[in-house]
Amino acid sequence: MLGADELGAELGERATLVQFSTAFCQPCRATRRTLAEVAAMVDGVAHIEIDAEDHLDLVRELDVVRTPTVVVLDGRGRVVRMAAGQPRRADVIAALGRAL
Repeated sequence: MLGADELGAELGERATLVQFSTAFCQPCRATRRTLAEVAAMVDGVAHIEIDAEDHLDLVRELDVVRTPTVVVLDGRGRVVRMAAGQPRRADVIAALGRAL
C-alpha cells in the first residue's frame, strides 16, 4: 500500500493515478495530459506525477523499469494495475474501473 508519505501528495478519495516520469521522456508529456484529463473527468480520482530519478527507492520497490509507468491505486492505496509506456485514454478508464 502506498500513501501520501511515499508519494508526496494526497491520494484521491476513490483512486489515484501515479505517473513515474523523467525529465527527457517525450511520452511522459502526453501521458501527463491523458491522466490529468481522466482524473478531471472522474470524481474522487487524483493524478500524481513522480520524478523517477528523485524517488529511486520507490522506483525499486515497485520495479519501475521505464518511463512513463502508470500505477493505478484504489482508494486505500493498493496497487490495482501497473503498466509501462504511454497509455491510451480508454485503457486508463478501464484500469480505473478495476479500482473503483
